[in-house]
Amino acid sequence: MTSVMAVPRSLAFYFVFYLGSVLYVLGALGALPLGPKPFRMMVEGWSGFHRFCARALLGIRVNIVGDRTPVDGPVLYAVKHESFYEAIDLPTLFELPVPFAKGELFSIPGWGRAAAAFGVVPVARDKGAQALRAMLAAARAHLAEGRPLAIFPEGTRVPHGKPAPLQSGFAGLYKLLALPVVPVAVNSGPLYHRTWKRAGTLTYRFGEPIPPGLPREEAEARVLAAINALN
Repeated sequence: MTSVMAVPRSLAFYFVFYLGSVLYVLGALGALPLGPKPFRMMVEGWSGFHRFCARALLGIRVNIVGDRTPVDGPVLYAVKHESFYEAIDLPTLFELPVPFAKGELFSIPGWGRAAAAFGVVPVARDKGAQALRAMLAAARAHLAEGRPLAIFPEGTRVPHGKPAPLQSGFAGLYKLLALPVVPVAVNSGPLYHRTWKRAGTLTYRFGEPIPPGLPREEAEARVLAAINALN
């Protein structure tokens, strides 16, 4: 049942956040000629603005369980995907992450250009091995800069409580990049993935690192169990 306050809270959130997003995208594009630091500050500011709006207008607070940096050196974060909250929150949750995102998102005016400049790696599932090679090349370039990678291994948003199989691209990245994987569970769906959003506590749970080099079946089983720990 939708609470009495959910509707006005959600309407206020939509107005403030999306209007602010237009300004942040324009600001980020304007900062591009100034170099990577001012541009990245705008992107991180947008992500932080989203978390602020969710807390102040929707009453959604964030609780983090576990160690966000359990390994030294390059790492691949495998994040549960239940809503847009965690996708927008990545630059706040991690330091200069390199997200993998659906290629269609890059067609959004302004946002697509800003995402590409930030280092978001497009995922084109219909291009098979060619797409995987492009993803690997981009990922390795960003790893050389010391940036962590972040992927939603299910490939799309999945309703809370309904685990979905991992996309094949995750297995390819895991095998060919040979990185430890840190699984991250999140329970944003019941609060955020709805028209009239609810107040409450959103939890991120960081699981134990999964070492590189495991058989595909074992690695995928461990990731699935860990990212669904809050279901």
